[in-house]
Amino acid sequence: MDSQRINGGKSNLLANGVVDPVRAPIPVPEGRLVAHSPGHQGTWHWYEGHARGTGELARRFAEPWGGGDLAYRLGRDHDTGKGACAWQEGLIEEATTGRKTKRPPHSDAGALLFARTAERCPALLPCAGVIAGHHTGLSAWSEVRLRLKALMADSSEVDEAIHRVAAVMPAILDGSCPPAPDWLDPRDKIAVEMLVRMTYSAVVDADRLDTAAHFRPGTHRRPHPGMPELWERYEARRQESLAERQRSKGASWLDKLREDVYQEALEAAAGQPGVYRLHLPTGAGKTFTGGGFALRHASVHGLRRVIVAVPFISITEQNAAEYRSLLDSPEQGPPVVLEHHSAVNVEAPQQHAPQSTGAPTNTHHDGKRGWSNRWAKLATENWDAPFIVTTTVRLIETIFGNTPSATRRLHRLANSVIILDEVQALPDRLLTPILSGLRELVEHYGVTLVLSSATQPELAALNPWRSGLPQRDVVSDPAPLFEQLRRVRYAWRTGPDVTLASIAAEAAEHDQALVVVNATKDANQVHRIWLGSNHDENPGVLHLSTRMTGGHRRETIQAAKQRLEENLYTLLVSTSLIEAGVNLDFPRGYHARSTPESEQQAAGRVNREGKRPAKDSVMTIFDPRDGLNPEVVYNTCAIAAASRRFGDGLADPDDLDVLRSYYQHRYNLQAGRHSKDPNGATGEVIEALRAKLHYPEVARRMRLIDNEHSVAVVAIRSQLGEEARQAAQKAVDQLRRGLPTPATYRTLQDHMASIPQRELELAINAGHVIEVAGDLQQWVGPYHPQRGIEPPVAQQ
Repeated sequence: MDSQRINGGKSNLLANGVVDPVRAPIPVPEGRLVAHSPGHQGTWHWYEGHARGTGELARRFAEPWGGGDLAYRLGRDHDTGKGACAWQEGLIEEATTGRKTKRPPHSDAGALLFARTAERCPALLPCAGVIAGHHTGLSAWSEVRLRLKALMADSSEVDEAIHRVAAVMPAILDGSCPPAPDWLDPRDKIAVEMLVRMTYSAVVDADRLDTAAHFRPGTHRRPHPGMPELWERYEARRQESLAERQRSKGASWLDKLREDVYQEALEAAAGQPGVYRLHLPTGAGKTFTGGGFALRHASVHGLRRVIVAVPFISITEQNAAEYRSLLDSPEQGPPVVLEHHSAVNVEAPQQHAPQSTGAPTNTHHDGKRGWSNRWAKLATENWDAPFIVTTTVRLIETIFGNTPSATRRLHRLANSVIILDEVQALPDRLLTPILSGLRELVEHYGVTLVLSSATQPELAALNPWRSGLPQRDVVSDPAPLFEQLRRVRYAWRTGPDVTLASIAAEAAEHDQALVVVNATKDANQVHRIWLGSNHDENPGVLHLSTRMTGGHRRETIQAAKQRLEENLYTLLVSTSLIEAGVNLDFPRGYHARSTPESEQQAAGRVNREGKRPAKDSVMTIFDPRDGLNPEVVYNTCAIAAASRRFGDGLADPDDLDVLRSYYQHRYNLQAGRHSKDPNGATGEVIEALRAKLHYPEVARRMRLIDNEHSVAVVAIRSQLGEEARQAAQKAVDQLRRGLPTPATYRTLQDHMASIPQRELELAINAGHVIEVAGDLQQWVGPYHPQRGIEPPVAQQ
């Protein structure tokens, strides 16, 4: 290399891409290799330090599943391609002149190095994909294998890099193959698939953390408290809260019932790790009981963290606040509870980028994709906290994604308790791969899984869990609890005269009523009917849907709660987002025909506190001839199975025995005969793709929120104060510049809404949305103060 180019620079390219003209980098001695630009002290990130640092950190991450040596080898050798002269000279020129240079891809050399050693242990050969995709994501193994085959035949383009790195780190040529975990069966392709994922996660996170430590030294946090301490803190504060509640409101029979349930859960927490079912009716204290079980179980068995995944952001926010009050203690250390959810994928390619140039997208240059850059990725949350509250979307993305940002947190699941709250909300179309993946985590990665719901699905009826995976009950006999906590009676309204207008009119005859419908369009229509022809705002007539921002929804829920407590006139129409985790107590409810679990969940918002006789608290299931057909929203097999069992003259949605029969029938209508049967409708095709190690296609098909139907938008409401609007706009601008931080995402959560994909083009043409980053749009069109972003038909 040219020493003049190495040492003659007058400036330094900083981590944020800004050139510092004052401090020049220290010279690179002959025979040394660099991995990253100098940090703020002007010191290079030397190659050997980064390689060993990444390897050791990856080893520590992978040791819980017996993959420490494998992860070390992959982490140590992941950047071998940076040894090439062209790569070294390009980085040094950038750092010394501030001018961007095009450096060659650097993943092939390390991938080939590992593939050569893995020839004698073929089960580990696909782990070469960890290095091949450590910046760009896990590729299909068939593609990686073809590339490796070509390199095996002619390695001239990577030999230089390997030899130069070997000169400073001779160990890379020792030729030994690291051992596989002793539980790995090479014939089990699903086990191999998950091992690659977990190892990839460990290496990617180690790489990002070691790089971040170079650019931001001295930012080490105080260590988190251990699980025994957190369990004691949780229990002490729970008892304090209960005592305070009883002092202010007096003890009740419900408090005693909840305490009995809680104590039984603590006894169950001493059981062995595995799969547990937490089957409790609404009002039995499921949130606190689940948290207590998880922390106690983690304390007893030495597990590392608790992860609570819920289907709706509204529940995430509520649960996180409750857990924070019991666990966070600023005076005793860093925050314990990490709330991580976002409705946007900021790494997605821009959907409406110009297509006329025909230039190919470069996905190799240091992993850059469109707007994003490596500094943004270093700010991605990696779940390094003892108690995580997230969405089911984020959890499934973590397990089945293939991008570095999604999968870098996967290894944090090992030796953890995962609570799947409202487990009945898992989509049938993905159940086979979800259950298969969870089984891998339980059997090989030390996970205890808690299935929490008032409407427990019969998951053991599906192939991945049919044999060899026992399920224990946290509460041994929940049936009496459902009888004790029965707080509603069901009524049924069907026939040609039943319409949204007739139900809206009937509900308006009551001082307080809840109406749940199947579509945002239907919710909009009912709300308009209630307001009348003048469409004036009425504080007692409320609307709730995903077309409203998270902050707007929370304000609406709080307004409804306050009006109900003050016994004021309150009508609320909502989509299904109200069905779980929303603490409202209406005397009367209506629900458009759907599935029994959805209807039962919504019934939990009627007579929630049990202050009224059950016979006077009615949940009416209605079938409006002008409402959205439930088959459009819900699984058609679920509707078919439900129609044979629930309805007028049949069972009520809370009949446990009939619910079990319903779930078994529902799954039997869909499931293939075995996990690879392409005729199955519960994700068998995806499971076959997993066996082929086709990571990108699996990630695409495993999206819980299908962006073909829903688009995330950020909407900054005019009703907000000036300070809040400025903070939201600043966060949007940070995303546009590609420089977000975790705080950026947290700020935007209050301003996220969604619209159907089919409306996006109309909104673009009307000038109502502008792109921000990835698949995130900013809504700049009309925003109704009560209904949010309205359907186009309603605006005409």
